[in-house]
Amino acid sequence: MLVVSDTSPISNLALVDRLSLLKEIYTTVVIPQAVADELEVGGKVDARIAAVRSYDWIVVRQATDIALIKTLREENLLDRGEAEAIALALELKADKLLIDERLGRQEAIRLGLSITGILGVLLIAKQEGLIPSVRPIIDDLIEVAGFRISRQLYQEVLLVATEDSMD
Repeated sequence: MLVVSDTSPISNLALVDRLSLLKEIYTTVVIPQAVADELEVGGKVDARIAAVRSYDWIVVRQATDIALIKTLREENLLDRGEAEAIALALELKADKLLIDERLGRQEAIRLGLSITGILGVLLIAKQEGLIPSVRPIIDDLIEVAGFRISRQLYQEVLLVATEDSMD
């Protein structure tokens, strides 16, 4: 399975020491240069993010559709990493794009890409028996990584994971 990722799924999972889930589920994750650059900047702040660039299963490929990247940035107000991740996923005909930001997700879907985010990765990890529960990881993402999730989505994810809701 060919998977391209934006920055946030990788950096957030790294911050809660769960990045290995991506390797276990997808084997290889491809990132565009802009995402590599964003991880480098984040790595200057946190060693867990800095370590990401040393993993041989995270492969950097350059997105080449400059016109699409420019359009995504200017017309859709996406950041460089999101725009390049979408462009690269299209160029490589990726099976999946890992992206969390709402505008980026909307544009990726509009362009026909199959997407998932960090919560989808956690649900797959639980389904495959890689983790016993999604709740503690989501709680860590919120507390440690500053991951934002609505109360409703939190409860929906727990329901899909067949874990008790917050209420």
